[in-house]
Order: sequence, then C-alpha cells, then structure tokens
Amino acid sequence: MKLHTACAALVAALTASVAASAASAQDLAWSGNFGLTTDYVFRGVSQSGEDPAPFAGVDLTYGSFYAGAWGSSVDFGDGTDVEVDLYGGFRTEAAGYALDFGVVGYLYNGAPGGADYDYVEFKAAASRAIGPATFGAAVFYSPDFFGADDSATYVEANAAYAIADGWTVSGAVGQQFLDVSDDYTTWNLGAAYALTENAVIDARYHDTDIDGLGIAEERIVFTVKASF
Repeated sequence: MKLHTACAALVAALTASVAASAASAQDLAWSGNFGLTTDYVFRGVSQSGEDPAPFAGVDLTYGSFYAGAWGSSVDFGDGTDVEVDLYGGFRTEAAGYALDFGVVGYLYNGAPGGADYDYVEFKAAASRAIGPATFGAAVFYSPDFFGADDSATYVEANAAYAIADGWTVSGAVGQQFLDVSDDYTTWNLGAAYALTENAVIDARYHDTDIDGLGIAEERIVFTVKASF
C-alpha cells in the first residue's frame, strides 16, 4: 500500500515535468551527485548500521517543477540493503521567501516480508536569505509511515551562514511526531567546505533525545559529495 501510494503521488509530479519538457525540451535541465558518508544519518538515527555508506542521485528541473531520484546503501540488520528515494515538486517565491512543495517516496530493497518499510511523505518548506545567512522551516507529513507507525509529522527549523573562503556553517532542530513509537527531538550542527566548484566536504554533529538506542546516540559524521 505504501509503495502504491508513493508511486501514485510521484506520477503527478513527474508527469507535470515531463509534459512541460515536451513543450520546450531546451528548458529541461538535469544534474547529478554522488558521494560517501561515514554514517548515513536520517533525522538523527543511523540508517547504515553506523558504517560508511555510498550514495548517488539525479535531478531534473523544468521552470519551477523538479523531480529526481536518490539512493544509498542501508543496513537495518535484517537484509535491507538499499534505500531509493523518488521525489517531485514545485518551487516558487513569494514576499521574499523561497517556497518548496513536494512529495517523497522512500523505497527499500531487501526488506523482509511484512516489514512495511516503504512510505510516502508530503513536504512544505520555506526559507529566506538575509545577507550571508539563510533561515528556513519545513514540515513533512506521512499518512502511513515507516514500520509500525501510521501517520507521522516531522517539523524542522534550520539555518546556514556562508563564510568567506568557501566555508558554510549550518544546523537544524527537528521534532518527529509518531503515533505508535515515542516522539523525539533531533538536532545537528556542522560546517561544509567547498573543495572545488563541484565538490564539498561536510563535518556534522548529530544527536537526539532518544534513550537506550545506540544508532540514535550522538555522533560526528564526515561526508564528501561531488556534483555534475
């Protein structure tokens, strides 16, 4: 059911982009990225068994519409080995704010029968640049979340500050609301350095207020990412 819902929701966003590109193919742009992280952390929780994880993605844009796919290795200790995210949406601006409305489908390869891992989230985000600083907020809602949880909402506030010589510091605080599992708070703080115009290295501290779960404890993660 989650996989079907995710695909159905994504088809609408993808169709909009494809239809637009058919009308004016020269306006269709694409980009890609790949990299390696010492630990794939999602909302404060390790998805790779606290081990390194390679990742790669591709994005298509047409005007204000976008669609893409991203994948990473994962390790839940049960045979699940790959996560693939499919997403699409619409970006615009209003009153000096950058707005982003989209949908994301999270799909997992190798998950055991009955695990019910695949799910979809709907996203609304806003940000505003003030000089070298950018402040933002986002909310994600899933009607049928990962595993045992059904409806779930994640809200986040984030900020970034561009420093001279290619440095950027950034951080975020988020709250995950769950209907079966306990709600929790997560936060991160780090710095990124642009090695070249297309390569960035990031060092980031992650933590949560979850007690007794090793994969949600504080950690420092290093990530290198290249784009083309």
